[in-house]
Amino acid sequence: MRGAFPGLCLALLAAERGARLGTIIHYLVRGQLGWFGLTVSCVVPGYVAQLLSILWFRADGHPPGCCLLMLHLLQLGLWKSPKPAQTWVGILCHDDSCRYWDVLRLTAKESCGACTGEVLMQHGDVCVLRLLEALLQSLPHLLLQAYVLVEVDPAGFVPGVSAGLSLLSLAWALVSYSHFTCLLKPGHLCPPAASILCLLLWRTGMLGTRVLALVLFTRLYSLWVLAVAGVHWLLMAFWLVAQQTDIVAQPCRWRLFNCLVGAVYIFCYINVRPGPSKHRVAVFYAVS
Repeated sequence: MRGAFPGLCLALLAAERGARLGTIIHYLVRGQLGWFGLTVSCVVPGYVAQLLSILWFRADGHPPGCCLLMLHLLQLGLWKSPKPAQTWVGILCHDDSCRYWDVLRLTAKESCGACTGEVLMQHGDVCVLRLLEALLQSLPHLLLQAYVLVEVDPAGFVPGVSAGLSLLSLAWALVSYSHFTCLLKPGHLCPPAASILCLLLWRTGMLGTRVLALVLFTRLYSLWVLAVAGVHWLLMAFWLVAQQTDIVAQPCRWRLFNCLVGAVYIFCYINVRPGPSKHRVAVFYAVS
Protein backbone atom coordinates (compact mmCIF):
# COMPACT_ATOMS: atom_id res chain seq x y z
CA MET A 1 0.00 0.00 0.00
CA ARG A 2 2.84 2.40 0.84
CA GLY A 3 4.40 1.87 -2.60
CA ALA A 4 1.13 2.64 -4.37
CA PHE A 5 0.35 5.73 -2.25
CA PRO A 6 2.21 8.31 -4.41
CA GLY A 7 0.81 6.91 -7.64
CA LEU A 8 -2.75 7.00 -6.30
CA CYS A 9 -2.33 10.60 -5.16
CA LEU A 10 -1.07 11.81 -8.52
CA ALA A 11 -3.54 9.73 -10.54
CA LEU A 12 -6.47 11.15 -8.57
CA LEU A 13 -5.12 14.69 -8.85
CA ALA A 14 -4.66 14.35 -12.62
CA ALA A 15 -8.12 12.80 -13.05
CA GLU A 16 -9.76 15.63 -11.10
CA ARG A 17 -7.97 18.31 -13.14
CA GLY A 18 -8.95 16.57 -16.37
CA ALA A 19 -12.59 16.25 -15.32
CA ARG A 20 -12.69 19.91 -14.31
CA LEU A 21 -11.30 20.96 -17.68
CA GLY A 22 -13.80 18.68 -19.39
CA THR A 23 -16.64 20.31 -17.45
CA ILE A 24 -15.53 23.78 -18.51
CA ILE A 25 -15.39 22.68 -22.16
CA HIS A 26 -18.77 20.94 -21.78
CA TYR A 27 -20.50 24.14 -20.64
CA LEU A 28 -18.75 26.21 -23.30
CA VAL A 29 -19.73 23.87 -26.14
CA ARG A 30 -23.33 23.71 -24.98
CA GLY A 31 -23.54 27.50 -24.74
CA GLN A 32 -24.23 27.49 -20.99
CA LEU A 33 -22.08 30.54 -20.40
CA GLY A 34 -23.42 31.19 -16.91
CA TRP A 35 -22.33 27.79 -15.60
CA PHE A 36 -19.15 28.09 -17.67
CA GLY A 37 -18.23 31.35 -15.91
CA LEU A 38 -19.07 30.00 -12.46
CA THR A 39 -17.02 26.85 -13.06
CA VAL A 40 -14.03 28.90 -14.21
CA SER A 41 -14.39 31.17 -11.17
CA CYS A 42 -14.02 28.13 -8.89
CA VAL A 43 -10.47 27.75 -10.21
CA VAL A 44 -9.40 31.22 -9.02
CA PRO A 45 -9.17 30.51 -5.24
CA GLY A 46 -6.60 27.80 -5.96
CA TYR A 47 -4.05 30.54 -6.63
CA VAL A 48 -3.81 31.09 -2.88
CA ALA A 49 -2.15 27.67 -2.56
CA GLN A 50 0.06 28.48 -5.56
CA LEU A 51 1.17 31.70 -3.88
CA LEU A 52 2.09 29.80 -0.73
CA SER A 53 3.97 27.30 -2.91
CA ILE A 54 6.01 30.16 -4.42
CA LEU A 55 6.79 31.42 -0.92
CA TRP A 56 7.93 27.90 -0.04
CA PHE A 57 10.32 27.95 -3.01
CA ARG A 58 11.72 31.29 -1.85
CA ALA A 59 12.16 29.96 1.68
CA ASP A 60 14.10 27.01 0.21
CA GLY A 61 16.49 29.47 -1.47
CA HIS A 62 15.10 28.98 -4.98
CA PRO A 63 13.94 32.36 -6.38
CA PRO A 64 11.05 31.85 -8.81
CA GLY A 65 11.99 32.30 -12.44
CA CYS A 66 9.78 32.66 -15.51
CA CYS A 67 9.32 28.91 -15.93
CA LEU A 68 8.41 28.42 -12.29
CA LEU A 69 5.99 31.34 -12.31
CA MET A 70 4.34 29.97 -15.46
CA LEU A 71 3.88 26.58 -13.80
CA HIS A 72 2.20 28.23 -10.82
CA LEU A 73 0.09 30.36 -13.15
CA LEU A 74 -1.14 27.09 -14.68
CA GLN A 75 -1.69 25.80 -11.12
CA LEU A 76 0.97 23.11 -11.49
CA GLY A 77 3.19 24.37 -8.68
CA LEU A 78 2.82 21.20 -6.62
CA TRP A 79 4.15 19.18 -9.53
CA LYS A 80 7.55 20.92 -9.53
CA SER A 81 10.47 19.96 -7.30
CA PRO A 82 12.03 22.65 -5.04
CA LYS A 83 15.49 22.50 -6.62
CA PRO A 84 16.76 20.48 -9.57
CA ALA A 85 18.83 17.72 -7.97
CA GLN A 86 20.14 20.07 -5.27
CA THR A 87 17.85 19.52 -2.31
CA TRP A 88 18.05 16.44 -0.15
CA VAL A 89 14.96 15.15 -1.92
CA GLY A 90 16.35 15.91 -5.38
CA ILE A 91 19.68 14.23 -4.63
CA LEU A 92 17.95 11.04 -3.54
CA CYS A 93 15.62 11.00 -6.55
CA HIS A 94 18.31 12.00 -9.10
CA ASP A 95 15.79 13.85 -11.31
CA ASP A 96 13.70 16.98 -11.64
CA SER A 97 10.31 15.37 -11.24
CA CYS A 98 7.45 16.91 -9.32
CA ARG A 99 7.74 17.92 -5.70
CA TYR A 100 4.48 16.18 -4.84
CA TRP A 101 5.70 12.91 -6.32
CA ASP A 102 9.19 13.16 -4.79
CA VAL A 103 7.98 13.76 -1.25
CA LEU A 104 5.25 11.13 -1.31
CA ARG A 105 7.55 8.56 -2.91
CA LEU A 106 10.25 9.13 -0.30
CA THR A 107 7.69 8.80 2.50
CA ALA A 108 6.44 5.56 0.96
CA LYS A 109 9.93 4.11 0.43
CA GLU A 110 11.03 4.86 3.98
CA SER A 111 9.78 2.46 6.59
CA CYS A 112 7.24 4.39 8.63
CA GLY A 113 9.28 4.08 11.78
CA ALA A 114 12.46 5.33 10.10
CA CYS A 115 11.28 8.48 8.32
CA THR A 116 13.66 11.31 9.03
CA GLY A 117 12.43 14.62 10.36
CA GLU A 118 13.23 16.34 7.05
CA VAL A 119 11.13 13.87 5.05
CA LEU A 120 8.24 14.29 7.49
CA MET A 121 8.37 18.08 7.31
CA GLN A 122 8.48 18.01 3.50
CA HIS A 123 5.57 15.57 3.54
CA GLY A 124 3.68 17.82 5.93
CA ASP A 125 4.21 20.91 3.79
CA VAL A 126 2.94 19.11 0.69
CA CYS A 127 -0.09 17.65 2.49
CA VAL A 128 -1.08 21.02 3.94
CA LEU A 129 -0.67 22.75 0.57
CA ARG A 130 -2.71 20.05 -1.16
CA LEU A 131 -5.42 20.24 1.53
CA LEU A 132 -5.58 24.01 1.20
CA GLU A 133 -5.85 23.74 -2.57
CA ALA A 134 -8.63 21.15 -2.25
CA LEU A 135 -10.61 23.26 0.23
CA LEU A 136 -10.27 26.42 -1.86
CA GLN A 137 -10.79 24.86 -5.28
CA SER A 138 -12.28 21.37 -5.17
CA LEU A 139 -14.91 22.19 -2.55
CA PRO A 140 -16.49 25.17 -4.41
CA HIS A 141 -16.40 23.16 -7.64
CA LEU A 142 -18.09 20.25 -5.88
CA LEU A 143 -20.84 22.48 -4.50
CA LEU A 144 -21.47 24.06 -7.90
CA GLN A 145 -21.61 20.80 -9.85
CA ALA A 146 -23.79 19.16 -7.19
CA TYR A 147 -26.24 22.06 -7.51
CA VAL A 148 -26.23 21.66 -11.31
CA LEU A 149 -26.99 17.96 -10.94
CA VAL A 150 -29.85 18.53 -8.49
CA GLU A 151 -31.44 21.64 -9.97
CA VAL A 152 -30.53 21.91 -13.66
CA ASP A 153 -29.40 18.62 -15.22
CA PRO A 154 -30.06 15.53 -13.06
CA ALA A 155 -28.85 13.24 -15.86
CA GLY A 156 -25.70 15.23 -16.59
CA PHE A 157 -22.81 12.79 -17.00
CA VAL A 158 -19.94 15.28 -17.23
CA PRO A 159 -20.92 17.37 -14.16
CA GLY A 160 -21.60 14.15 -12.24
CA VAL A 161 -18.18 12.68 -12.97
CA SER A 162 -16.48 15.98 -12.17
CA ALA A 163 -18.38 16.34 -8.88
CA GLY A 164 -17.56 12.75 -7.91
CA LEU A 165 -13.84 13.19 -8.59
CA SER A 166 -13.78 16.50 -6.71
CA LEU A 167 -15.45 14.81 -3.73
CA LEU A 168 -12.96 11.95 -3.83
CA SER A 169 -10.03 14.34 -4.24
CA LEU A 170 -11.11 16.45 -1.27
CA ALA A 171 -11.64 13.36 0.87
CA TRP A 172 -8.22 12.03 -0.14
CA ALA A 173 -6.57 15.35 0.75
CA LEU A 174 -8.11 15.07 4.22
CA VAL A 175 -6.94 11.47 4.52
CA SER A 176 -3.41 12.44 3.46
CA TYR A 177 -3.37 15.14 6.13
CA SER A 178 -4.55 12.63 8.74
CA HIS A 179 -1.90 10.18 7.53
CA PHE A 180 0.76 12.84 8.05
CA THR A 181 -0.46 13.63 11.58
CA CYS A 182 -0.24 9.91 12.37
CA LEU A 183 3.38 9.87 11.22
CA LEU A 184 4.13 12.78 13.58
CA LYS A 185 3.09 10.76 16.63
CA PRO A 186 5.80 9.18 18.81
CA GLY A 187 7.00 6.03 17.11
CA HIS A 188 5.77 7.22 13.70
CA LEU A 189 2.96 4.68 13.60
CA CYS A 190 1.92 4.03 10.00
CA PRO A 191 -1.80 3.22 9.62
CA PRO A 192 -2.51 0.04 7.65
CA ALA A 193 -4.25 0.06 4.31
CA ALA A 194 -7.56 -1.03 5.83
CA SER A 195 -7.66 1.94 8.20
CA ILE A 196 -6.79 4.36 5.37
CA LEU A 197 -9.61 2.91 3.28
CA CYS A 198 -12.06 3.22 6.18
CA LEU A 199 -10.96 6.80 6.79
CA LEU A 200 -11.42 7.59 3.09
CA LEU A 201 -14.94 6.13 3.12
CA TRP A 202 -15.80 8.08 6.27
CA ARG A 203 -14.50 11.37 4.87
CA THR A 204 -16.24 10.79 1.53
CA GLY A 205 -19.55 9.97 3.17
CA MET A 206 -19.36 12.89 5.59
CA LEU A 207 -18.51 15.40 2.87
CA GLY A 208 -21.01 13.97 0.41
CA THR A 209 -23.95 14.09 2.81
CA ARG A 210 -23.17 17.63 3.96
CA VAL A 211 -22.79 18.92 0.41
CA LEU A 212 -26.03 17.22 -0.62
CA ALA A 213 -27.85 18.65 2.41
CA LEU A 214 -26.66 22.17 1.60
CA VAL A 215 -27.61 21.83 -2.06
CA LEU A 216 -31.10 20.53 -1.26
CA PHE A 217 -31.59 23.26 1.34
CA THR A 218 -30.53 25.84 -1.24
CA ARG A 219 -33.00 24.42 -3.75
CA LEU A 220 -35.87 24.72 -1.27
CA TYR A 221 -35.02 27.91 0.64
CA SER A 222 -32.67 29.76 -1.71
CA LEU A 223 -30.50 32.37 0.07
CA TRP A 224 -31.61 31.25 3.53
CA VAL A 225 -28.82 28.70 3.28
CA LEU A 226 -26.39 31.60 3.84
CA ALA A 227 -28.01 32.33 7.20
CA VAL A 228 -27.77 28.69 8.29
CA ALA A 229 -24.16 28.39 7.14
CA GLY A 230 -23.32 31.74 8.76
CA VAL A 231 -24.68 30.69 12.16
CA HIS A 232 -22.76 27.42 11.96
CA TRP A 233 -19.60 29.27 10.96
CA LEU A 234 -19.89 31.69 13.90
CA LEU A 235 -20.45 28.84 16.37
CA MET A 236 -17.42 26.97 15.08
CA ALA A 237 -15.24 30.10 15.05
CA PHE A 238 -16.14 30.93 18.67
CA TRP A 239 -15.52 27.32 19.63
CA LEU A 240 -12.04 27.48 18.12
CA VAL A 241 -11.36 30.71 20.01
CA ALA A 242 -12.43 29.00 23.22
CA GLN A 243 -9.96 26.18 22.56
CA GLN A 244 -7.07 28.72 22.49
CA THR A 245 -5.33 27.19 19.51
CA ASP A 246 -1.69 28.31 19.39
CA ILE A 247 -0.76 27.34 15.81
CA VAL A 248 -0.58 31.02 14.82
CA ALA A 249 1.17 33.38 17.21
CA GLN A 250 0.23 36.84 15.92
CA PRO A 251 -3.22 37.97 17.20
CA CYS A 252 -4.44 39.25 13.83
CA ARG A 253 -3.45 36.08 11.99
CA TRP A 254 -4.78 33.99 14.86
CA ARG A 255 -8.23 35.54 14.45
CA LEU A 256 -8.09 35.05 10.70
CA PHE A 257 -7.04 31.43 11.19
CA ASN A 258 -9.99 30.76 13.50
CA CYS A 259 -12.40 32.36 11.05
CA LEU A 260 -11.09 30.32 8.12
CA VAL A 261 -11.10 27.01 10.00
CA GLY A 262 -14.56 27.84 11.30
CA ALA A 263 -15.73 28.06 7.69
CA VAL A 264 -14.08 24.71 6.92
CA TYR A 265 -15.95 23.18 9.88
CA ILE A 266 -19.22 23.69 7.98
CA PHE A 267 -18.16 20.69 5.90
CA CYS A 268 -15.62 18.65 7.83
CA TYR A 269 -13.57 18.42 11.02
CA ILE A 270 -9.83 19.06 11.00
CA ASN A 271 -7.80 18.55 14.14
CA VAL A 272 -5.70 21.67 14.75
CA ARG A 273 -4.56 20.89 18.28
CA PRO A 274 -2.13 18.24 19.53
CA GLY A 275 -3.32 15.43 21.73
CA PRO A 276 -6.40 13.19 21.70
CA SER A 277 -9.27 14.64 19.72
CA LYS A 278 -12.17 12.29 20.50
CA HIS A 279 -13.90 14.80 22.81
CA ARG A 280 -13.54 17.62 20.28
CA VAL A 281 -14.88 15.37 17.52
CA ALA A 282 -17.88 14.49 19.73
CA VAL A 283 -18.57 18.19 20.34
CA PHE A 284 -18.24 18.94 16.63
CA TYR A 285 -20.80 16.34 15.63
CA ALA A 286 -23.11 17.27 18.48
CA VAL A 287 -23.16 20.91 17.34
CA SER A 288 -23.34 20.23 13.62
